Amino acid sequence: MIWESLFDLVTGKYGLSQVSGPVGVTEAIGEAAQESLPDLVYLCAVISLNLGIVNLLPLPALDGGRVVFLTVEAIRRKPVDPKYEGYVHFVGIILLMALMVVVTFKDIVTLFK
Repeated sequence: MIWESLFDLVTGKYGLSQVSGPVGVTEAIGEAAQESLPDLVYLCAVISLNLGIVNLLPLPALDGGRVVFLTVEAIRRKPVDPKYEGYVHFVGIILLMALMVVVTFKDIVTLFK
């Protein structure tokens, strides 16, 4: 399910309206907690697995991005210049922060509708 969702997100099957940030996730956790303990535990497990998998994606500023740099270093047999690696991770974190702001703003707007 997680891999299918990730593939659908990348291919454009899901848009911004189907993505939730911290505010939307907190709302979903609250709803699951009101339903039953098994629903809450299941949702927490799915969220944890999703975070782990997303963190391993080969994106700059995530652990998967670091693995890519380590792989490149292993193939080249010399380290990548830390200055350039820093630039790549900096751009990656700026893009991730921008995405987080957009998604959180969308979640807040959705709360007041």
